[in-house]
Amino acid sequence: MTEISDQSLEADVFARDCSSRTTLQAVTGRWGSLVLIALGESNYRFSALRRRVDGVSERMLSQTLQNLERDGMIVRTVLEAIPPKVEYHLTPLGRQVADHLSGLIELVQDNMPAVRDAQARYDERRGAGD
Repeated sequence: MTEISDQSLEADVFARDCSSRTTLQAVTGRWGSLVLIALGESNYRFSALRRRVDGVSERMLSQTLQNLERDGMIVRTVLEAIPPKVEYHLTPLGRQVADHLSGLIELVQDNMPAVRDAQARYDERRGAGD
């Protein structure tokens, strides 16, 4: 049995060696957040999830799913069928994380006009300074 030190139980994402950083990266990375949000909508098989998360490669989706499964965010279930089929769904922890991410994504989407305005102002200033 592996011993867990008291230090490893403390999570401080600002600390370089904090073990929670890899989980945070998996959850908030380009594909992790989209996969969690999609699985918050419904359970998905691999191909359907890949279609839902437009733009993700097969390799990246596979890696993302493995990372999220390892971190306890999702469950991979092999369905008895010929050929075998695999389905993914959120764990209770994954559901909590997806709910928080949904709020963040909604906030960003609702404020895209302000973001586009800010980008245009920035680009204008940067272009004028060349």
